[in-house]
Amino acid sequence: MAAIQPRRFNSLINPINSSPVIVEDQPPSSGPLFLARPILGPLLFENTASDARDHLANERTFLSWLRLAIYLAVVSSAILVSFHLSSAPTALELRISLPLGIIFWCLSLACLASGFSIYVTTVTKYSRRMALVQSGWKTQAMLTVMATVIIGCCILFLATESRIK
Repeated sequence: MAAIQPRRFNSLINPINSSPVIVEDQPPSSGPLFLARPILGPLLFENTASDARDHLANERTFLSWLRLAIYLAVVSSAILVSFHLSSAPTALELRISLPLGIIFWCLSLACLASGFSIYVTTVTKYSRRMALVQSGWKTQAMLTVMATVIIGCCILFLATESRIK
């Protein structure tokens, strides 16, 4: 008589009732972990050592990138909708608003893509028990471009000598 294996997941946490993807059972050559079948199934990791803490830290990092992307999207929308520093927008402010709004919108999308990419890469490396170092040239380049754009906007605002009334 075959022994019944206990369920390794809580069905209350899985409202669509799809079976989980047990990460330890996935061979490294099976392709990307996030495309494992069932696609909407939760990834189930064995909690050994500090795995749970590491996964939660990775999720917090992704949420930080998401928050930054939302902030940049809000700034982009504010610039596109009403970009003027005085009571009536000047000709320069009208000329600058569309390109500046598009730049901040592109930065928002790039932040979202970067955060998701880092999240997927980190979870994949966790699943394969690989060493992980969170310093990459892509993240540094992304933050450098953002800082340059923000500092450039501040210099632009100071150079136009606009007065808030």
